[in-house]
Amino acid sequence: MTATAVGALRTGHVGLNVTDLDRSLAFYRDALGFELLGEGKEDGRRFAFLGRDGELVLTLWQQAQDRYAPQAAGLHHLAFSAGAIEEVRAYEERLRGLGVDFAYEGVVAHREGATSGGIFFHDPDGTRLEISVPTGAEGAPAPTAGAPTCGFF
Repeated sequence: MTATAVGALRTGHVGLNVTDLDRSLAFYRDALGFELLGEGKEDGRRFAFLGRDGELVLTLWQQAQDRYAPQAAGLHHLAFSAGAIEEVRAYEERLRGLGVDFAYEGVVAHREGATSGGIFFHDPDGTRLEISVPTGAEGAPAPTAGAPTCGFF
């Protein structure tokens, strides 16, 4: 029997269950800048494929009955990477203008003394989201002492 080489895996796309596809689609498209790549409009089977530059990043499935439950097994949070801290701050300004619920005030560090950090907020169903950068958050506060900021918001 010949062994098959196994390569390193990376995240392909993320699928989220949502309670209201129209509301979630507007949020991810308008607030976060994702493009609609395709959608299913059949009653009882609605979904949307979202991405950037034609590459699938996120799928939304209208099949949830209730809001996101942080205490349930499954998705903890969904993190997006930005190119620079200025982009994170621009997203923060855009999201604040839309009245989005933030977990912390402004850009925060991933942990005490870290150079990485970002913003932490919630989508319309309460799913926890993060936009961060690996550097540029030097001196930003770490709201959760002794633990990763993204772990307990």
